[in-house]
Amino acid sequence: MPVHSTTVDGITMRWEEDGVAGADGEVPVVFLHGIPTSPRLWRHVLPLVGGRRLAWEMVGYGESIPEGSGRDLSLTRQAGYLMAWLRAVDAWPAVLVGHDLGGGVAQIVAVREFTACAGLVLVNCVSYDSWPILPVKALRTAGVLTRRLPPSMFRRAVLAPLMALGHDDRERARESLGAHWRPYQRHGGAGAFLRQARALDPADTLAVAPHLGQVNVPARVLWGSADPFLRLPSGQRLARDLDAPLVTLDGARHFVPEDRPDAVAAAVEEVAAEARSAP
Repeated sequence: MPVHSTTVDGITMRWEEDGVAGADGEVPVVFLHGIPTSPRLWRHVLPLVGGRRLAWEMVGYGESIPEGSGRDLSLTRQAGYLMAWLRAVDAWPAVLVGHDLGGGVAQIVAVREFTACAGLVLVNCVSYDSWPILPVKALRTAGVLTRRLPPSMFRRAVLAPLMALGHDDRERARESLGAHWRPYQRHGGAGAFLRQARALDPADTLAVAPHLGQVNVPARVLWGSADPFLRLPSGQRLARDLDAPLVTLDGARHFVPEDRPDAVAAAVEEVAAEARSAP
C-alpha cells in the first residue's frame, strides 16, 4: 500500500491508502491499529476490501513514534487527531474499523462526533475497563527497567511473547513480529513502547460507554474466542450495547486482522454496503 503523509495542526501524520471512491454514496473505510502495531496490521485485509481504503497511523506509533514526543497519546486525544486528519484528507464521514486501541478510538469518535462515523467494525478491541492488558501494566509499572531494556532484549522478551500469545497462526506470528518490530528498532525501542503504555487509561472508554447505545450506524463486532488479552465477554457486551451482530471466531486469538483477514474483510464489506444504502 502506498504510504502518504501530511501536516495537520502542526503534526506530521502518516497513513497507507489505496483505491478510489466508487459510486455515489460510497464512503471511505479507515482502519485503526493498536499497540504494539501500526498500519501494517491491516496488510492482509486491505487487498480484500473495495473502494477507498486508508490505514491511519496513531500519533506516537509506528513510523510516527517521533511525532509523539511531548504530545498527549491518550485515546481521547488520538480521537481528536483522527478527526482533524479525516477532514484534512476528505475522508469524512468514514466507516471506522478498529482493532485493540484503534477500536477504543473508533468508539470515542462514534459517540462524540456522530457525523464522522458512517459505520463501525470493532475487532478484539479495548472497551469499558477491560484494559490495559496485564503485560502492558507490568511493563508500565517497571518504568525505568523497561526503558533500559536493550533493543534485542525488548524484542525477545516483550514483543515476541506478545505476538506468540496473540496469534493462533504461528507462521503469521513470526511475520507479524518482523513487521511491527522495525518501527521500535528505528525509533527508541522499549522507551517508545513505555511512552505509549503510560498514556493508556480506561477512563477514556468508560467515559463513552454509557452512550454506545446512541450510536446509530451499521456495525459489527468480531472477536477471537481464544483472545488471552481481551476476553470474549467484552465483545459480547459491546455487541449488546451497539445492537450489532457479534461474529465469534472460534480458536482465534487477539491479532484477528492478521490471522483471519477474510473474516474481517467480509464484515467490513457488509458494513460498507449498509452504509451506502443508509438514508
